Amino acid sequence: MKLTDVTAADRAAVDLSRVDLFDAAYHAEGDPHAAWAVMREQAPLHRSELPDGRAFFNVTRYHDACRVLGSHREFTSERGSLLSQLGHDDAASGRMLVATDPPRHSELRRPLNKMFTGRGLARSEDRIRDAVRSLVAGALDGPVWDLAQQATMLPMAIAGALMDLPEPDWKDLVQWTGMAAAPQDPVFTIRNPHATLAIAHHQLFEYFATQYEARKGTDGDDAFRLLMTMRDGELTREEVVVNCYSLLLGANATTPHTVAGTVLALMERPDQLRAVRENPALIPSLVEEGLRWTSPASSFLRYAVDDVEIAGGSVPRGEAVAVWVGSANRDADVFPEPYRFDVRRSDNRHIAFGYGAHYCLGATVARLTLRLFFEEVLDRIEEFVPAGEPQHLVSNFVAGFTSLPVRAVPRRVEAVAGR
Repeated sequence: MKLTDVTAADRAAVDLSRVDLFDAAYHAEGDPHAAWAVMREQAPLHRSELPDGRAFFNVTRYHDACRVLGSHREFTSERGSLLSQLGHDDAASGRMLVATDPPRHSELRRPLNKMFTGRGLARSEDRIRDAVRSLVAGALDGPVWDLAQQATMLPMAIAGALMDLPEPDWKDLVQWTGMAAAPQDPVFTIRNPHATLAIAHHQLFEYFATQYEARKGTDGDDAFRLLMTMRDGELTREEVVVNCYSLLLGANATTPHTVAGTVLALMERPDQLRAVRENPALIPSLVEEGLRWTSPASSFLRYAVDDVEIAGGSVPRGEAVAVWVGSANRDADVFPEPYRFDVRRSDNRHIAFGYGAHYCLGATVARLTLRLFFEEVLDRIEEFVPAGEPQHLVSNFVAGFTSLPVRAVPRRVEAVAGR
């Protein structure tokens, strides 16, 4: 996937009748940003039809994306929120956070908000910093280090602590969530994508069901037990299991790719790294620009509740709408010079965490993790140097990397001592 500027030549090469945004490989090997640029300019409500007859509408402009994601009365989440579910209603509808609309969504979310924000998050900051320090220390252990691969363990360590999941299980959980998020990617595929997804779901649901049984009657204030002891309507075992699956998938499928994509942007633009090093107060701004730039949760699916007029066209009742977050976060009407990676960007209203009722529950955790990561990097690493070609993830859901080989140059001792 090309993340740099989309030129006039790139736009001219796009034939929307041949663009297949449903194809996971297109997002790794093609240039969806060029296609999205043409859609924003010429076809802000573009209909795609698959060879098997399934169809969906594409929304690519920022304000249209916010409307689809923010108005559950017009666009429901309850039939599935992933493009891969097109034509197959979500079996967890009404039971899982991502597959519910308000007010049920709010009932499920409310108890967890306390853990992922405010005091609940403050109690976890030391754990997050320890996980970040362990990751950054690993970069200095050898000549070549694959940031994309190693970063997958960072959100797992944090989610593992917040959900009280045994550390020996983390590696398997990372693998299974990777299979669930990108079953078409060769790194994860077992036999074929359908088999891969089935295996991932079986393993994860069985794992969380076993954890549920082990926690019965035990004390604790982790997210798992909070779901088991909700006061706003007791959840069944199946509801706890699918929501634990959703929480872990959301963490593992996004944050590592923002880490990798932001580091890649800084390697390509040393002036931006220099600006942050000279003024560490820019780190929060770097985090926000990294989120906008990478937009790791690339797409969300919704369905029209009734006929809806939007983006100069009409979506018939019951039809699917794919919201392309990476496109919305490059909309020039909202982001001046959208193809410029700018750590000083102000008024950065990106929707990398979604919008509306389904705004990412773990957004505060992710921001804190990213801030601590770049604080540690600036403290211990002078620069990252490319050590191989990055490999993009094959997925129409997650925009990211399966490999980003780098070499970490340690900071000079005198530089650290003279801070």
